[in-house]
Amino acid sequence: MYKKIFSLAFLTILFYTGCKKDPDTVARTDVYNSLNYPTTLPNLFAVLVPAYANLRSAELHGFNLLCKDFAGSEHVTDLAYPGDASWTELTLNNMSTSNSYANDLWIGLYRGIKNANTFLDRADFYEQQYSSPAEKPQIDQMRGEARFMRALYYFYLECFFGESYISAGGAGGDKMGVPLITTMAASLDATQVPRNSTKEVWDFITTELQQAATLLKGTQWTGANTGRATEWAAKALLGKAYVFNQNWAAAKPILLDVITNSGKSLMPFSKYKDAFNGIDANEFNEESIFEINVDRNSLGGYGIFSFNNNLTTSQGLIWSPCILGNDGTEKNGIGLGYCNEFFHEKNLQRFGFNQGIYKLVSNPAFDAGKPATYLNPKEVIDPAYKQQSLAARTNKTVDPRLYVAALQPWVDSASNDGATWRPVCRYIAMKEEFKTVYNGWSMRKFVTYDNLIFNRQAAADAANYYLLRLADVYLLYAEASANTGDNATALEYINKVKRRAYGYPVSGASPVDYKNLTDKTSAADANLANNPLRYERWAELFDEGHWWFDVCRWRIGSGEAAYYATSMAGGNIKWSDAKSYVWPIPANEINTNSSMKQSAGY
Repeated sequence: MYKKIFSLAFLTILFYTGCKKDPDTVARTDVYNSLNYPTTLPNLFAVLVPAYANLRSAELHGFNLLCKDFAGSEHVTDLAYPGDASWTELTLNNMSTSNSYANDLWIGLYRGIKNANTFLDRADFYEQQYSSPAEKPQIDQMRGEARFMRALYYFYLECFFGESYISAGGAGGDKMGVPLITTMAASLDATQVPRNSTKEVWDFITTELQQAATLLKGTQWTGANTGRATEWAAKALLGKAYVFNQNWAAAKPILLDVITNSGKSLMPFSKYKDAFNGIDANEFNEESIFEINVDRNSLGGYGIFSFNNNLTTSQGLIWSPCILGNDGTEKNGIGLGYCNEFFHEKNLQRFGFNQGIYKLVSNPAFDAGKPATYLNPKEVIDPAYKQQSLAARTNKTVDPRLYVAALQPWVDSASNDGATWRPVCRYIAMKEEFKTVYNGWSMRKFVTYDNLIFNRQAAADAANYYLLRLADVYLLYAEASANTGDNATALEYINKVKRRAYGYPVSGASPVDYKNLTDKTSAADANLANNPLRYERWAELFDEGHWWFDVCRWRIGSGEAAYYATSMAGGNIKWSDAKSYVWPIPANEINTNSSMKQSAGY
């Protein structure tokens, strides 16, 4: 693979605006001509599509965003691969200005903004030059989608790269946010823009989402259009933006509107437990508000790195599970992909799993008259340990969401051929010295575990990615309620989420209900032990790209770093309140934009 070094300047210039041509020259065919495109409504929709498709780019959910950027920062995973300095920096919360993942994320997000800006420019052009009055509602719907997408990209940019969130009293609003670029750049000079203040950026995001909700009001998508942005997606993200900046009074009614009027409900746990693993019947379900569609077909190419028109992603390469080898040993275990990351050991304890490290013992059922295989292994997990693990699942003394998120060695199974299944084993990429102190569970959420990923041209991902779902809205509403003195409502919506996880009816009291907002949780660490709201956001939305933003806006990073303590690839996790809450503006951007300033601490 090649490294992509682009600046904001490059990403904001798209359209070929036309010029006098020498008769011997040939016009470019890889760009639109802004003098005569689009001329039809389908042409206009084609300009909108890249704003959506960019979410599956290699820099974003196609490859890096969830399995590297979020998983590393949040310590969803531990990094078993030491060969990438930027990746190690990320997992140690100790990023430099030359970090390639910060650079790629910046590129991917601003490309999405460029795509949305392009559409809005072309929508105005088309409406003025070619449209009929009857097409106005459809054009405005698409404008609403583009504004939602632009706000979504800026939301991610500001949460990663903005110097501060804004407190209820307004503090932080004067810090440096990201540059707001809202039109197509016609020249290089137009890209030399400074950073806006955090208040300006968040004001822009909320205004965009308000306009998107208005333009999309009443819009319903079916068939091939399922998955396009809706009024409720815009309102859910708007409510989230208000919560993130402690505008509790504005957050409560908009989130309650989504809860009451969107028609969404929490899916039952029987569906939830498999809702992240590529089952077609679970896609665009009753809880989903906005998700990225992912298809397993790689069309013969290498996933998102293929030049084919893929709708797939390749994040499953990175955190693929491991299974027993053909000889029935963990030593010769088989990885279903690259196996760069495994489930961080400290997450077991947070979910309430406290059995310690498992040991292998002689298999009492081993048939010495037959070769040792995964069906006839010489050693197995201690049967007493396995029985205790199974009892914890059955009795739910461990949070059931652990088993949605992870695969337990010797208890869960996976397949490397799509037909036969064998036990998961301790993670094979783990350094030898750690195999007696780490259980090495495999990832399960958003992971392909029914086949070797290379049997699918390294593009075996099949699970759609939820960016907004109702459980998130419930917990945001609970947070807004708690911060406006309505503790009873806050507690009820926290408990609704927990009840679903434990298989109880959502709307009635249950044996697992928290009694108050400081009740004991499954976790034992200082950040989560007696904070049900924090714990439920961590456990419910685990590995979905939310927790890093929660850590930063609540400023609990030092506690997280102390809890997770180490990364296998790089030693001790670092933390500095002066810089670690903010990703650095990439050095490439500083070097190409004379108006750009670096964040404090870098």
